[in-house]
Amino acid sequence: MPVLPRYRLPHAPDGARVGVFGGSFDPAHDGHVHVSRHALRALQLDRIWWLVTPGNPLKPNAPALLSERLSRARAIVDDPRVSVTGVEQLLETRKTSDTLAALQTHFPRLDFVWIMGADNLVGFHHWDNWRSIAARVPMAVIARPGARQSALASVTARSLRGHRVPQAQAAGLAQMAAPAWCFLTIPMRAISSTELRANGRWPLR
Repeated sequence: MPVLPRYRLPHAPDGARVGVFGGSFDPAHDGHVHVSRHALRALQLDRIWWLVTPGNPLKPNAPALLSERLSRARAIVDDPRVSVTGVEQLLETRKTSDTLAALQTHFPRLDFVWIMGADNLVGFHHWDNWRSIAARVPMAVIARPGARQSALASVTARSLRGHRVPQAQAAGLAQMAAPAWCFLTIPMRAISSTELRANGRWPLR
């Protein structure tokens, strides 16, 4: 893992509570913005960093070019507290566990929360080193249409059931010791990157 100068990394002041929202963003859409807006408020975050991944090993097809996905994401973000970054490419990490370890090494005075959709929680136990991710940072799981029951019945949810935090305590999640996770029910948007690709609305050519 290369040690990068701070100017090449996302910015947040020491002591900030930072949500890390990772994914392919293939493409980014209003649903991602909607989730970020609610997560900032519910989790009382100072920043959210979108980690646009170079690739997703659990998906069979390669995503659009990273530069295209970054450009699209930056075009739709409308909150100065939300930063779009391809920092995984700079850090030369491909696994979420390695990325979070690198971020904590570079930013030891930040409090991180991993943000993901409920649909990702369903298959989270297939991620490399998923237990180390849960042990490293608190996690906020955002409700997704049709995924609530399967998420809460998932291997991960059952394994970590003793560490679930009520939504009423979500504002303090970033400063809780991991493992800790919270399921956030928010108004849902039935839009997905898969749908946009299937409808021929992405990639833009």
